[in-house]
Amino acid sequence: MAMVVDKSQRWRVLAAHAFLICLCLLVIFPFLVVLSVSFRPGNFASGSLLPTTISFEHWRYAFGLPYQAANGQLVEPDLPVLRWLWNSIKVATLSGLVTLLLSTTAAYALARMRFKGRSQVLTGLMLMQMFPAVLALVAIYAIFDRIGAAFPAFGIDSHWALLLAYSGGLAMHVWTIKGYYETIPYEIEEAAKVDGASPWQAFRLVLLPMALPILAVVFLLSFIGVVIEYPVASVLLNQQENLTLAVGIKLFVNEHNFKWGDFAAVSILSGLPITVVFLLAQKWMIAGLTAGGTKG
Repeated sequence: MAMVVDKSQRWRVLAAHAFLICLCLLVIFPFLVVLSVSFRPGNFASGSLLPTTISFEHWRYAFGLPYQAANGQLVEPDLPVLRWLWNSIKVATLSGLVTLLLSTTAAYALARMRFKGRSQVLTGLMLMQMFPAVLALVAIYAIFDRIGAAFPAFGIDSHWALLLAYSGGLAMHVWTIKGYYETIPYEIEEAAKVDGASPWQAFRLVLLPMALPILAVVFLLSFIGVVIEYPVASVLLNQQENLTLAVGIKLFVNEHNFKWGDFAAVSILSGLPITVVFLLAQKWMIAGLTAGGTKG
């Protein structure tokens, strides 16, 4: 039987759709502006927003390819953008894996075990989330400067130092995974132990596969956070070839040199790793984000 919708209800539906369309356009408008600038010839801040002629010089620069300037001269890129992109992907991937390794085990201990000082540890983790790392930049530099004197691989201007610094921001992820663990009945692990599984086997073979959605969420959040992170990386990295893309991109815009077109192309390029990781983890995202906040 056909359903009859009154006229006022149809107008509400149309208004809701119109609002959502306008909201989406408002959200993607900055991206479209940057995309337009990346295809505009020249690096000038002035000019029409929509390019009259399409130029790929900025994208060739971003990919390290020589391009022909407006005066006909062949220009070689002077900044290793792809090297910065690889540094960002490498550090972000390793940081995400280390974050998963440490936060999954810490969250399991806090969710399943009862020990003295457990509530104090949880409170301490919550308090740690209240203070951003930028407040400790001086201390971070001093610490890794002293560490580098004894272990150069973990000193200033090292990706291992940056990875170690990022590994300290686990508090939020521990709380997130702990909340998800507590939604999984403990009886499932007990049944595995009755069948002969050790506590480690019950954790690795039973609990972790069931927690795959929240693990994907935590890895994605950690990956995004490292790719876009600037303050800590700018303090610990100095040499040009060791910079991450978030730090290196500042070289396109400084007091005496404004490369707006190149800046726009590299900005869009920096979002590609996040987009790829998000698409790969998309099917676990909704389940992980919703189930992790229902208990704990």
